[in-house]
Amino acid sequence: MFREMRRNRQMLTQEECIRILETDSSGVLAVLGDEDYPYTVPLSYVYDSQRLYFHCALSGHKLDAVQKHDKASFCVIHQDLIVPEEYTTHYQSVIAFGRVKILQDESEKWDAAVRLARRYAPDDSDLNRENVIKKSWNALCMLEMTIEHLSGKRAKELADSL
Repeated sequence: MFREMRRNRQMLTQEECIRILETDSSGVLAVLGDEDYPYTVPLSYVYDSQRLYFHCALSGHKLDAVQKHDKASFCVIHQDLIVPEEYTTHYQSVIAFGRVKILQDESEKWDAAVRLARRYAPDDSDLNRENVIKKSWNALCMLEMTIEHLSGKRAKELADSL
């Protein structure tokens, strides 16, 4: 169903892909947008057990696209070091493919919002985190992407140095 990587020597292991998803802070979600044009949007996220969670408003292009077609991909660029003298970049990136759903269950939505808040404000108190989430609760939509396929790739130069 998913293509095998052509340059599999440059492929990241599943463990490396997961580590990148666990440590990086943003990526780009790609969905099928208006008139079937691809629509990509940079997002903060949190990874948890083969799932990615995102927040958004209760209306908008991203939400319309997800409601129309649940398949999506999410790309995280972990490293992008430009090497001008070699006319290349030393990169590492991960792409997750899966299906996105809007969390309708209040407890699932709450848990996802807490995960995201903990990720981006880990030193905040539980009480303050809870208050911040409650304040935006009525305008908050949480999305969950279940990962069906995960792949990562590194620059040839980085693979050669292993």
